[in-house]
Amino acid sequence: STASDPLRFIHRRSCNADDRPPGITVDTLVLHYTGMRDGDAALERLCDPAAKVSAHYLVEEDGTVVSLVPDELRAWHAGVSWWRGRANLNDVSIGIEIVNPGHEWGYRDFLPEQMAAVADLARKLIDRWRIAPWNVVAHSDIAPTRKEDPGERFDWESLARRGIGTWPPVNPTGSPTSGDPRPLLRRIGYPLEEEGSPLERSIIAFQRRFLPGSLGCGSDAATLERLTEVAALYPPWM
Repeated sequence: STASDPLRFIHRRSCNADDRPPGITVDTLVLHYTGMRDGDAALERLCDPAAKVSAHYLVEEDGTVVSLVPDELRAWHAGVSWWRGRANLNDVSIGIEIVNPGHEWGYRDFLPEQMAAVADLARKLIDRWRIAPWNVVAHSDIAPTRKEDPGERFDWESLARRGIGTWPPVNPTGSPTSGDPRPLLRRIGYPLEEEGSPLERSIIAFQRRFLPGSLGCGSDAATLERLTEVAALYPPWM
């Protein structure tokens, strides 16, 4: 979608929502894939009271956006989660579900019209809530032991070109500061052992987002180099 082709919105209210805690301000955007056979199945689940899951928005493969929960309410999308020193990310976040079968049902590339709609929607939410780049996260970033979405096929780089999230420079100058990935992962915001995420799971989550070519290779040289580059973009939070 473009300025001449605005987002196509459908409103369908999900009852799976409640009030945010008092005094809470939205400051995080979490991107998911649906991980179900199709968009209709995902929509039914997000609106099913028995499922106890929801998101604020769902983006269909044709770029249609379904609004499910008002931004001001807490949707139930993040689950057990941790990022940059905070748990329970549902309290402070907006959740966008992006229709894709996911790793279980035939993971595939996200369609251009779908990515354009995700970018337009994310841009509006970032502007509305003044969400910092380092608080635009994948579900796998905040729950690396449980989640893989939106996964290694998701085009984070194209979003970053529109000011959505982060991506290291094309010609970085940094080299690894050490062979220990923990301080770099911590600087970015990933949970580690203290928060219940083994080191290898947080490394995999990082690779899914920033270095898919090294997915599953552990702390190899390319991963350490990319960790150094990405960590330089994130302000300290500790």
